[in-house]
Amino acid sequence: MIIKDHVMQSSAKTVPAYLKKLPADRRAALTTLRKLIKDVAPDAKESMQAGMPTYAVGSCPLFAIASQKHHLALYVCEWTTMNKYRRKFGKANCGKGCVRFKRLDDLSLDVVERLLVEAAEEVRAK
Repeated sequence: MIIKDHVMQSSAKTVPAYLKKLPADRRAALTTLRKLIKDVAPDAKESMQAGMPTYAVGSCPLFAIASQKHHLALYVCEWTTMNKYRRKFGKANCGKGCVRFKRLDDLSLDVVERLLVEAAEEVRAK
């Protein structure tokens, strides 16, 4: 893992190990999202997949969080739900299934929480 460039192709085996290697501001932002995910989906299993913290219910992926070179990211595996919220993120940039942001302040955590709740419900309904 290359900290100076914030490229997080992490070899960490656990989420706490991943977070520990991040700069303080990025660690704080992703820790906040991690707590929100755990509050919304307490039954989701946390693991490291593709070098980033991921959350799944059974074999169904829900979410992932990551520190990338130029931004932080929240990945939402239920992209149809993600589409409903795309324009509600303000300064954050949205891809098909992710929200990219520079600082946690760029996100409305209320909107993120509603997105996470709805996406988790959609996955469980399948």
